[in-house]
Amino acid sequence: MLNAARAQGFDVVVAAIKEEAFPEIENKGASAVHWLSLGELSKLIDTFKAEGVTRAVMAGQVKHKQIFSSIKPDWRLAKLLLSLGTRNTDSLLGAVAKVLADEGIMLENSTAFLEPLLAKTGVLTKRAPTEQERKNIEYGRAVARHLAQYDVGQTVVIAENACLAVEAMEGTDATIARAGEIMRSMEGDSTLSRALTVVKIAKPNQDMRFDVPVVGVKTIEVMRQAGASCLAVDAGRCLLLDGQEVIKAADDADISVWAG
Repeated sequence: MLNAARAQGFDVVVAAIKEEAFPEIENKGASAVHWLSLGELSKLIDTFKAEGVTRAVMAGQVKHKQIFSSIKPDWRLAKLLLSLGTRNTDSLLGAVAKVLADEGIMLENSTAFLEPLLAKTGVLTKRAPTEQERKNIEYGRAVARHLAQYDVGQTVVIAENACLAVEAMEGTDATIARAGEIMRSMEGDSTLSRALTVVKIAKPNQDMRFDVPVVGVKTIEVMRQAGASCLAVDAGRCLLLDGQEVIKAADDADISVWAG
């Protein structure tokens, strides 16, 4: 995100979250890097105002479970949290976006500088999904879309039209790994195919400013370790974070990647 914005001539100010961001962000050519805790919403606003920032883009991940961590919210974030009916991603980040907007800082689509990395429609790897994998995709997308209505998670793992794992706060990679463990625990007892299909979707009314589905090389490696043979994503609404490296890793692992 930083490199893409700089390539388009923008000066970039980074607000790096201490609990999440890698220290290497300091060396990526930003005009300034400010470190702050996840709970410091007021400091974030003050920092942006001091730097003259009026447009902001979210990049990277904040683990959902951080809501229940030991991080202490400042008065502004505490007030925001108390106002929420539910503490899912959309309600929390949507409220943060509104607070920023009220302060003259507009949150833009997180894909604004990353359009080339959005998954294109069709088979993206050398190998197309098999007939069984296509059935898994069809069933998995139906299940995932129902779950996504409630902003529970965006990933399900399917084997022979059976749902092995559903994503919640643990994140995509942990969900895939758990599905692999479940399958291994049934060694010798299950009549299910051992090949897992991972289905990752956008929400029905996906807000492109935040929580856009992302797949990286690490996801492919976790799939390989779990025994997953196919990945399905939403075309135009899922970022392949490492670009062609994701496809190369999938081809090397004989994993089919499909977007539709």
